[in-house]
Amino acid sequence: MLQIRDILWGFLYIACAAAIQVQVTPTHREISVGESKFFLCEVVGDAKDIDWFAPNGEKILPNNPNVQVNRNDETTSTLTIYHADVDDAGIYKCVARSGDKEAQATVQVKIFQKITFKNVPSPQEFNEGDDADIICDVVGSPVPFILWKHKGVRIQSNKDVRYNVMDNGHLLIRGIKKTDEGAYNCEARVMETGEINFKMINVVVNVLPTIRARQSEVNATADMGVSILLACDADGFPEPAVTWAYNNVILESGDKYSLNDDGSELVIKDVIKVDEGDYTCIARNKAGEMSQEVSLNVFVQAKITYMNNQTATEFDDEVTLTCEASGDPTPSISWSFQNRMFSEGEQASWTRPDQYESHDRNIVVRSHARVSSLLLKNVDFTYAGQYLCTASNSIGQDNQPVYLEVRYAPKILGVVAVYTWEGNPANISCEVEAHPGASVTWFRDGLQVPSVNTTNVKIYSKQSNSYLEVSPESQSDFGSYNCTATNAMGTESKEFLLIQAEVPSSPEIQQVEPFSSSAVVEFDEPDSFGGVPIIKYLVEWRLDGHGWTGKEYDATEDLTRITIVGLTPDTIYEVKMSAVNGKGESESSAAVKFKTGPIREPSAPKLEAMVQNQGNALKVNWIKQDDGGSPIKHYLVRYKAKHVSDWKPEIRMPHSSEYVVLGGLDWNTEYEVRVVAVNQKGKSEPGILSFRTATEPTTMPGASGSGLSTGAIVGILIVVFFALLVAVDVTCYFLNKCGLLMCIAVNFCGKAGPGAKSKDMEEGKANFTKDESKEPIVEVRTEEEPTQNQEGVGPAEPNETTPLTEPEKKTKDDVKTEANNTAVEVKTVPNEAPQTNGNESKA
Repeated sequence: MLQIRDILWGFLYIACAAAIQVQVTPTHREISVGESKFFLCEVVGDAKDIDWFAPNGEKILPNNPNVQVNRNDETTSTLTIYHADVDDAGIYKCVARSGDKEAQATVQVKIFQKITFKNVPSPQEFNEGDDADIICDVVGSPVPFILWKHKGVRIQSNKDVRYNVMDNGHLLIRGIKKTDEGAYNCEARVMETGEINFKMINVVVNVLPTIRARQSEVNATADMGVSILLACDADGFPEPAVTWAYNNVILESGDKYSLNDDGSELVIKDVIKVDEGDYTCIARNKAGEMSQEVSLNVFVQAKITYMNNQTATEFDDEVTLTCEASGDPTPSISWSFQNRMFSEGEQASWTRPDQYESHDRNIVVRSHARVSSLLLKNVDFTYAGQYLCTASNSIGQDNQPVYLEVRYAPKILGVVAVYTWEGNPANISCEVEAHPGASVTWFRDGLQVPSVNTTNVKIYSKQSNSYLEVSPESQSDFGSYNCTATNAMGTESKEFLLIQAEVPSSPEIQQVEPFSSSAVVEFDEPDSFGGVPIIKYLVEWRLDGHGWTGKEYDATEDLTRITIVGLTPDTIYEVKMSAVNGKGESESSAAVKFKTGPIREPSAPKLEAMVQNQGNALKVNWIKQDDGGSPIKHYLVRYKAKHVSDWKPEIRMPHSSEYVVLGGLDWNTEYEVRVVAVNQKGKSEPGILSFRTATEPTTMPGASGSGLSTGAIVGILIVVFFALLVAVDVTCYFLNKCGLLMCIAVNFCGKAGPGAKSKDMEEGKANFTKDESKEPIVEVRTEEEPTQNQEGVGPAEPNETTPLTEPEKKTKDDVKTEANNTAVEVKTVPNEAPQTNGNESKA
């Protein structure tokens, strides 16, 4: 047995020596990406060459940096893979050769790669409405499976056709919306290994801007130094940037333009006509841009650009004045001269000229768009002067003067007849109108005056007038005087008459209206003034058998009534009057007798009202009329609101007072005031006045300028309130034994307050306490005479203070009385005789 075994091993050894065997260890290997591993190839037998082949069948050369082969000895070789990559995976083969003998062995290399996110940008931005390709590039070995989630919910294409997970793992969203914006989860899974990884991708949806102009059309006026605002509002995501363009040029802030921080408001400074046009508001963001146009209309105020002055000669056939104007809208042009207007009517144009023609056809206005001409026919000297051209449109107007110079021969004007008397100088006025200016010469009986032999004739000149001053010394100085004016255009003469003046004729007394102490004389002015104005009237009156008393009254226009005062009641008088001019006094009129009335009540005062600055106060003035032959003792004033029946308390005013101020009246209320004059015989009829107070103002004048704050005013009011409480408490303590101080004195000190009285005395005092519930009557007296009423009131008797004469002289002293919130001012004057406006004389 042992021999047979040895024989078998011998055969086996011989067989092995004849064949080559190759073995690779390990026989397979899994390598992670980035790892390095080696493999050993062992050869049994003699092998001349040991080579390694890559999975693609190519021989691995020794100089390969990533996969290297090293021959260790005669029987082994090492394959080393450095930093393995997925491309290195496959079957590697080790081949051993010896002559014609060859053996090989293989090893399978598997490269395992963890899930790796290669290209996963975040955020990823898309425009609203686009098809969004959300990128998520993942590598791994084995190849991972990709799924997408949004808001924690898996996206499934079969449930929403807008979503699609593409072969490369990207997520496609068709027509992406703003509501699709948010975080998306790209999740990769390897089923073989159970590996999982994910990335959150923020998807941003940009929205194309929307733009809206606040005003699509803006109007402005040029050349006024004004600025105009153009504005647009833009929305979008992200917030768009706004710019403005004009004529395709982007506008920037500077001297001409100003932009706010977000660019939405464009201010155009100092607007002129060339700024007119369309301005583009452009809004841009990542989604794109939108634009909106805003039209700027620039209007130009009418302005006159050309005028021409003209010179003509009287009696020329015609002369034309021209006026040109600019403006937008096209201005209309009109003409004026003194108080006459010449207008073209409707707006003229080049295709429709307009024309105005005066009734006498001597003035014609023709207009063509911006040009107007004023044609004057049959030129007269009165055409000379300043003409005003007015151009106007809806924006404004402009006017400029144009002058027409008319050369004409002298024209002599002036009053032909001049009246005077011996010793009284008189001016004869020769008013000359001429262009160019004229020289003036005076003649008398063909001889030039003044001459060397005359001393009572002088010449004065003022502008275009010449005055001949004649001081008549005798009848021979009266008569005709000639004025002759000469210039380059011709000569003109005119005769003037100097006439001897006469005294006026006497006025005629029509009637006398007597009263108790006065009388009104009505008269007709003289039939002849004697050639010169009446200066004054002399009125004379007397008692039967006594001397005349006279008074002069200045003559005024339409003076036909004169009041004489200071007469004795129930007495017969006669009156006459005469007129006075510069020449002298007329004869007296026929005397007229009249009898004054008996002593009676005074006539009703004449009332006048003046609203005071407060608005709810009134100053009532009265003018004393006839006193009825007895001095006024005092005035009684009553007033009330018309809508109530009760009168305010009567106010008594001194005889010399002239007004009363009523204050504290209700706002916007109609009042009635009555004033009665009282003399020894009784009361006059009341003078009645109605008025309405002003509407109450919403704020007191000057309130805005107060230096005190509201808190300060409230503090002052609180202090004043507590001060009043203390004052009232002290008063109650000393007078009525009550109040806080009384309480302290009795409870703590055991004393009674000073001035304490018995209960009976208090009750007795109460019986005599005045009832103050009624409104008091405020009186201001200066005399102690009692007032009596008398029945039967005669006719109103005017005196020197009627509208024919001046009011009595104003007062010197003021007395102020208040009753029921009514302020009363009393004005007094010293007792003196009535003032007159003339001189009294005895006939």
